Amino acid sequence: MFELIADYIVYNLFNLQQNTRLGDSVHFFIYDSLKIIVLLAAMIFVISYIRSYFPPEKTKKILGHTNRLIGNIIGAVMGVVTPFCSCSSVPIFIGFVETGVPLGVTFSFLIASPLVNEISAAMLLGLFGWKVTLLYIASGMIIAIVGGIIIGKLKLEKEVEDYVYEIKMGQSAEIEELTWRDRVKFAKDNVSEIVRKIWVYILIGIGVGALIHGYAPEEFLAKYAGPDNPLAVFAAVIIGIPLYSNAVGTIPIAQALIGKGVGIGTALAFMMAVTALSLPEMIILRKVLKPKLIAIFISIVGAAIIFTGYLFNLIL
Repeated sequence: MFELIADYIVYNLFNLQQNTRLGDSVHFFIYDSLKIIVLLAAMIFVISYIRSYFPPEKTKKILGHTNRLIGNIIGAVMGVVTPFCSCSSVPIFIGFVETGVPLGVTFSFLIASPLVNEISAAMLLGLFGWKVTLLYIASGMIIAIVGGIIIGKLKLEKEVEDYVYEIKMGQSAEIEELTWRDRVKFAKDNVSEIVRKIWVYILIGIGVGALIHGYAPEEFLAKYAGPDNPLAVFAAVIIGIPLYSNAVGTIPIAQALIGKGVGIGTALAFMMAVTALSLPEMIILRKVLKPKLIAIFISIVGAAIIFTGYLFNLIL
C-alpha cells in the first residue's frame, strides 16, 4: 500500500523519473515517512496500553528486586517500554537512584531506554525486517543487562554525587484504578503526544537518509566504512558518540548507508553509539555522576556496541 501511494505521488503527481537520483530520493522519503509513522503510531499505542498498568512508583518498586540479576533484567525491560531518548531518560534514572534502586539496575534502564524501545523496533521492522529487528533488540537488551551487572559489581555508589542521595522524595498520590476506556484514552493520548513531539525528527532523519540514498557517492562510503575496512565499526562508534539524535533520526540514515555498501553491523553500531552514548546525555549525567563513573559507563557500553557491530557484520 505504501509503495503504491509513494509511486503515485512521486511519478504521477510530481512527474519525476524513475531510476534517477532525485526520483529515488523523493520516493525513499515519501515511502519511508508513511510506513514509519503508521508503524510507530501502532506500536506506541500497544506499548502505552501495557504501560498503563505500571505507574512510576510501581515501576521503582519492581526495579528494586532483591535478586540483582532479575532486577537488571526487569530494569532493561522497563527501559524497552519507555520511549525516551537518552537525555529524557536521565531524570527517570535520577529518580530511581533517589528512591534507593540499586545503581546497576538503574544503569540497565538508562542503557536500554534510548537504545531499544517501540520507536526503534517499529522503524527497524519497517526498514530491515524482523530478523534484523530481533537481533538488534536482543543485542540491545544484552548490552543493557550485562552493562548494568558490571557497574553493579564494581560498587560505584560513591561515584554518584552526594546530593542525589539526600533529595527527599515526596509521597506519591494514590493511583486511581483505570478502566478499559481510561487505558485506551491513555494510549491514544500517548500516541498523539509522542508523534507530535518527534514527527519532525522522523522527517529530518528520513530526509538525510534520502539524500544519502540518492546522492552519496558509493565509492566514498565503501572506502571508509565498507566491509573491507577492518576498523569500520570502531570508527562508526567513535564518530557517533559526539553526535546527538534518537532512533527516529538515525535509523533512516543507517538504512541509506547500508544501501550504499556499508555493513549492517557498522551502520547499526553507529546508530547505537548516537542513541546510547550521546554527548548531551553525558553532559546531563555529569550533574549527578562523577567523571570516573561516566568514563566507565562509556567504556562498557562502547565496547559492547563495537562487539555487537562486528558480530552483526559477521552473521548478516
